[in-house]
Amino acid sequence: MAHMRNIALLSGGQAIAGSSQGMVMAVGALAAASLVMDMTYATVPTTVMIVCLALTAGPAAMILHRAGRTRGLVMGMSIAVIGALIVALAVYLEQFILFVAGFGLIGASAAFGQQIRFAAADSVPPDLKAKAVSWVMFGGVLSGFLGPGLAGATADMVPGAQYSGSFIALAAMVCIGIALVAFTDLPKGQPKPEPGKSGRAFGQLVRDPDIFVPMLTGMASFALMTFVMVAAPLAMVYWCGHTPGEAATAIQWHIVAMFAPSFITGTIINRIGTHFTVAIGLLLILASAGIALTGISVLHFNIGLILLGVGWNFGFIGSTVMLTRGYRPEEGARAQALNEQVVFGGMALASIGAGVLLNRFGWEAVNLMVMPIVVAVLLLLAWTDLRGRRLKQETAVSE
Repeated sequence: MAHMRNIALLSGGQAIAGSSQGMVMAVGALAAASLVMDMTYATVPTTVMIVCLALTAGPAAMILHRAGRTRGLVMGMSIAVIGALIVALAVYLEQFILFVAGFGLIGASAAFGQQIRFAAADSVPPDLKAKAVSWVMFGGVLSGFLGPGLAGATADMVPGAQYSGSFIALAAMVCIGIALVAFTDLPKGQPKPEPGKSGRAFGQLVRDPDIFVPMLTGMASFALMTFVMVAAPLAMVYWCGHTPGEAATAIQWHIVAMFAPSFITGTIINRIGTHFTVAIGLLLILASAGIALTGISVLHFNIGLILLGVGWNFGFIGSTVMLTRGYRPEEGARAQALNEQVVFGGMALASIGAGVLLNRFGWEAVNLMVMPIVVAVLLLLAWTDLRGRRLKQETAVSE
């Protein structure tokens, strides 16, 4: 079937996209640290990358709907190739500003890559949306091994410029992803509306609990994961005395944990619903913070980051599926663009906050900050679940 072929190719594209993120997260801050005198600035490139992702997220969603998903994804991944080569050159020349600029392009590219999950969801019948999203995200399992592993193996490829080779390898890997995505045959995503049926405006969408709640739960899942993951390698190496290799391994297992559950996440969503799935994800993120507060050994970091990855998987995939069930087909472009701005805007703030909080107050403060946010989002989720049950009961009685 055509949609199964598309999902297989998109899964490969997701594996490449995830590997790119894994490489950047594994060595990005460490490479930046070698270019600056003040460690406070080590997370600036990653933060700029995420800010550019957030700023590009909405436009990327609209471009993919209007220009076509296949062409849009190819264009977005091409930007990553350029960005990675610029970063490699910046490391070689020891130019921090150029390094930051390259990371900005990688972030803009990531905004297009994040649309892979919606491309999968919109290419299958409604009853297969949950499984389509989870199957595509499962492709990221490979990224947990490929990304950090390739980053470490190629770090010293260019003599006298540690990590420059990692970004050259990143550019080559993304070219393979472009080749995979180019063979997909995807719809533009938003059908031409019938006269008088153009769907709700942005203001109406954002007031609908079926739209704004999955946006907020998706934002919380992604922002909290980013908040901890950005700080973790620096905390391990510069605060807790662990080696860069141990930090890379911890991030590697974290990325595996982010995508490995995807094989069953769709089935879980169909069995217990999106609300319970997201709640489990948030509770796992809470447990991750609890583990981190009990110790700073390599084992504590590994277990905490694994729980964080699984929690993100349940929270983010559950929120994505919840959102796709909340809007009408003709509202897809607007709802997805709005969602991406909210989710990745929150992610950008989390990245900025992680560097500041870690440098001023330490690793413990980073994890303490997670707890009240999780509790607040869980209460919001409980409210919407009770609201949905009440509406169903009222509808049943009226019938």
